[in-house]
Amino acid sequence: MTFADTNAHAPVQQSAREIGDAWSKMVARRRLYTGLGLVILLAAFIASVHFADESNAGHFFERLSHLFDFLSWLIPKDWNDLWRALFDIASPTQKTGEEFNFAEGRVYVGVGGFYIPEYFELMIITINVALVSTIIGFIFAMPLSFLVAGNLAPSIPLRIIAKRLTELLRAFPEIVIAGLFSAILSIGPVAAIIAVSLHTIGALGKLFYEVVENIDMKPDEGMKAVGASWSERVRFAALPQVMPNFVSYVLLRLEINVRASTIIGAVGGGGIGEELKLSISRGFGAKTMALVLLLFITIVAVDQFSAWLRRRLVGEHAFLLQH
Repeated sequence: MTFADTNAHAPVQQSAREIGDAWSKMVARRRLYTGLGLVILLAAFIASVHFADESNAGHFFERLSHLFDFLSWLIPKDWNDLWRALFDIASPTQKTGEEFNFAEGRVYVGVGGFYIPEYFELMIITINVALVSTIIGFIFAMPLSFLVAGNLAPSIPLRIIAKRLTELLRAFPEIVIAGLFSAILSIGPVAAIIAVSLHTIGALGKLFYEVVENIDMKPDEGMKAVGASWSERVRFAALPQVMPNFVSYVLLRLEINVRASTIIGAVGGGGIGEELKLSISRGFGAKTMALVLLLFITIVAVDQFSAWLRRRLVGEHAFLLQH
């Protein structure tokens, strides 16, 4: 190699060294900023926890050791009472009162002494609230999403109005809306259905329009070329592309609504949530454990059924790609 060749490679080596040095400095600076950010976050967390503990009437950390004292009543003295409470079987105990009146909750159906256990009926009500609310949410969220999507919205003013509507509907938690409608319509599942439905419309509307905005626009351009109307473009160009995702999101929302319907029961929405609140507040250990067990089994069953149904409707291949 000649002296001229060596001089020719020198600028390249120097440039590569400068790039490497700049990269090292950028990484070091980024690590420094990350470390400082974590320190600030930790300090803020410690300060907030300290403030919350000082603001708490009983001082949370001082009372933390008594947590298991509070939960001790949940353990039934006789574990068979859990099954008696779950299936409304009379308790052999000599104690009277609501804590052991399991058989009085039976819901008799027809003749012959056949009955549905009280908690199973309440669980059915909770599932019905979630199912009806999800259906209503889907019916209204689907057309709303096409009005909000920037690539398919028929007009900008209509898009703005529809988008603000979806934001308003999901701005308030279901329990707040349920409390409002319980005061207006009285206690019952109707208020729960309205509350969960409104929030579902807003939540599904956002998920749906984000899916619509990512569709392939070539079919829509073809429909435009032949003079198709807006509704025809939505029906034949967009809907076939988004429907698998829509179905998947609806089933996911059904799982969420089962949990939401349970929580809403605590504010007068009916179903199993209301009974669970009463049982906990009165210290009925066997009944509380039975309700928690039934709720856990139901949620697991709904999750598994929803996952199976998504695989059937969307397709196993698409399901694997999403996960």
